[in-house]
Amino acid sequence: MSKLLERTAALQPTQTGERPSRPTGPARSAPGRMFEFTNRINEAEDKAAAAAAEAAQVKAELEEARRQIEALQQNTGSAGAAEIDISTLVEVPGRRRKLSPSEYAELTANLEKNELIHPIVYRPLGDGRNEIVSGANRVAIYRDELGRTKILGIPYTGSAKSAELGAAFSNLLAPSLPDYEKYRQFERLQKESGFTRSDILEASGLSTSHVARILAFEKLPAAALEAVAERPDRVGGHAAEEFAALVAAGQAESVVKAIQALVKDEALTQKRALEMARPKAPKTTPPAARSVMVGRKKLCDLSVRNGVIGVRFSGKGGEEAAAEWADKIEAFLKAEIAAQAGTEVTE
Repeated sequence: MSKLLERTAALQPTQTGERPSRPTGPARSAPGRMFEFTNRINEAEDKAAAAAAEAAQVKAELEEARRQIEALQQNTGSAGAAEIDISTLVEVPGRRRKLSPSEYAELTANLEKNELIHPIVYRPLGDGRNEIVSGANRVAIYRDELGRTKILGIPYTGSAKSAELGAAFSNLLAPSLPDYEKYRQFERLQKESGFTRSDILEASGLSTSHVARILAFEKLPAAALEAVAERPDRVGGHAAEEFAALVAAGQAESVVKAIQALVKDEALTQKRALEMARPKAPKTTPPAARSVMVGRKKLCDLSVRNGVIGVRFSGKGGEEAAAEWADKIEAFLKAEIAAQAGTEVTE
């Protein structure tokens, strides 16, 4: 009996009564693996649902901000609008759209002859100043070109963030806005709002190809972007994509020079600027002419260039010699062709 007790002593339960812990490694049984996979699927679905909800919230916020500002911009009846001192208006850096010289001149002529149909939109800052939300170009023309001290405006009562989001998002979706300006507004939206790039793109509803054109500008060198910023109308999205491809191929310096030239020279086309930026094919040196000698006397010079064989006779009798040898060369070529044709037939 004592021997049996000694043998079974090791089988006694532990004093704590706790169950031994399970291994923490990957599940090895089929049910365990299935449970682990199900957990992973559920986590992925939860993340996807959260991302979709966040994107929907971003879209709703941007759309509401844009709707409020555009409703004020389209206020043709001037309800709630009143003249405001231009001296009180302050501009947010980067918000104003960059007009081309022709667009600026056209708008100036229009404002000089006609009353302001759409009032500018401004946000009172509470210290006597008013932040321009929409209409910075009109304000600049009234002040700098027409010498006026007042302009018709309508106040925006939303927050600073909603004003920024609405103005930038409205510009991003404007059909007439150059692609570079849309890229700049996109960058401002991402920086000021804290929204992710994918959220903004989803909310914008822009096509994938249009987005690619807009984002091509971020692949250009800083010096090139500085030049484009002066004249956004001179470099479109399609050209930006091609310039970006050249930068990726190691032609950054040529791209900068080409874009700078394009911005400065109104007569230069985007197609020509792209040609300037592309690497030039190395020029091949044509082979030197070979002289055919008869003893110590030169009969003629032979040259080959661009698929053309040249035979040049000089000196007295050159014309007659050229005519004579032209007949001989023709006869030789015909004989060679006939010989080759006969060989092909016999083979």
